[in-house]
Amino acid sequence: MTTETPATTPKANFIRTIIAQDIEQGRFASRVHTRFPPEPNGYLHIGHAKSICLNFGLAEEFSGKCNLRFDDTNPAKESEEYVASIIRDVAWLGFDALQPLYASDYFEQFYQCALQLIRQGQAYVCHLSGEETRRYRGTLTEPGQPSPYRERTVDENLALFDDMKQGKFAEGECVLRAKIDMASPNLNLRDPIMYRISYAPHHRTGTTWCIYPMYDYAHGLEDSIEGITHSICTLEFEDHRPLYDWFLDTLGVHHPQQIEFARLNLTTTLMSKRKLLKLVEEGHVSGWDDPRMPTIAGLRRRGYTPAAIRRFAEEIGVAKSNSTVEFGQLEFCLREDLNRHARRVMVVLNPVKLVITNYPENQVEWLDADNNPENPDDGKRQIPFCREVYIERDDFMEVPTKGYHRLSPGKELRLKHAYYVLCEHVAKDAAGNITEIHCTYDPASRGGWTDDGRKVKGTAHWVSAAHAVRLDVRLYDHLFTQDDPENVAAGGDFTANLNPNSLCVVQALGEPELATPEQGRAYQFLRHGYFCADPDTAPGQPVFNRTVGLKSSWKG
Repeated sequence: MTTETPATTPKANFIRTIIAQDIEQGRFASRVHTRFPPEPNGYLHIGHAKSICLNFGLAEEFSGKCNLRFDDTNPAKESEEYVASIIRDVAWLGFDALQPLYASDYFEQFYQCALQLIRQGQAYVCHLSGEETRRYRGTLTEPGQPSPYRERTVDENLALFDDMKQGKFAEGECVLRAKIDMASPNLNLRDPIMYRISYAPHHRTGTTWCIYPMYDYAHGLEDSIEGITHSICTLEFEDHRPLYDWFLDTLGVHHPQQIEFARLNLTTTLMSKRKLLKLVEEGHVSGWDDPRMPTIAGLRRRGYTPAAIRRFAEEIGVAKSNSTVEFGQLEFCLREDLNRHARRVMVVLNPVKLVITNYPENQVEWLDADNNPENPDDGKRQIPFCREVYIERDDFMEVPTKGYHRLSPGKELRLKHAYYVLCEHVAKDAAGNITEIHCTYDPASRGGWTDDGRKVKGTAHWVSAAHAVRLDVRLYDHLFTQDDPENVAAGGDFTANLNPNSLCVVQALGEPELATPEQGRAYQFLRHGYFCADPDTAPGQPVFNRTVGLKSSWKG
């Protein structure tokens, strides 16, 4: 089940200001065209969700367009699986991606532009090795040295580039480089690589091509070809903007405006697809959609909603400098959404049997309960009640401590929606473990209340023993123990910060309706938190994931 995003007024930010000014000044013919350009080399994560919401949201706000474009220029790491997952994630978040576009659609145009730069004397084929290229490049304090191949003639470069295209060189044997400025203080302008050789088959073009453009070269051309007006990137691309501008200006093509913003950093969370892939490949998680993963697929499986993620993206805003957001802020947005529509049910995670000795043995009552007190339109349900029920072990203490207000010998407890019960005694096994709690009930307290002024402080949830459904409940916690999982000693591995208790599976008992849970529906297990049915659910074997607990430690 997805929910509508609550209507909110978009927060002012510097990107909205820039776009509004461009429209006012008639720049780009007063139109707005953005894009979200992921590389299909992994599943999208919550950081990408922020970019999706920003780019598609700006297009919606200014009555423009936003392209979903796959930057598929690295065939060795890309696949159709990742393409399909990205399309699914963007749609799930509630954005219309229209017809997805691909950088590979423009391979011929990229090639022709490369030929143009060669003919203009502004690109050359270089045979330096990777190590030699790095050495010649110089440092932040020392200028680079020109490649010995930099002054090849136009004809030589055209012939060699054609040989590259025809597969006459091995991978790494040579590259095509732009001829810019080896003394530039910006290292990105020191004759960057435009094309490299790769014989890995491409997921769309197969073996048609064996030369592939580098991102810095393809990026601006893709934007230009598609008529993008505002190319919104994360902050690490700020130093690459002069190169973006150089390619477009030198080629004399449509020139979008690149704008950088701070990427999302969340506590206890990794935002690197490469490191998330390591978690998958090494078996630390069950897959990209493991509910502990920060991927959109993992969040969806855990029970997050599009509305909560979009609200979170709007709440954290857009900044020009990097910072870290507390994970609790995301959970706060999630609770706010789930509280409005989650169906309330009773589930006992650590059950102990409670026997009501004065209740008729074969009697079954059906008690009314609100499906969601926050939304009367959700109606009511009926819950079975009989002589034997299960309650949480934590709701009984044989020798109560000070301030304990639940059930103990000689004390009363309110069973939610049902009756007051009074503890008489307990039954134990040979090891001294409590197996049953024997109580009496007050028939006049039906519904959980009386008119005689008795003050019963404790209330417990329960399930009927005769009607209880067995559930596998997966209790998830943060995947990492540290706010900054990458903070490890020199030579260390971030996996050292994995939380060994990030998943606990318990056998629980729940209300009868949970035998066949509705996929996509959010449930609030009273006093435990919000849960959803996992896709692993099978007939007679319901499996639930804890989405988030009821209490928040985040201080907004």
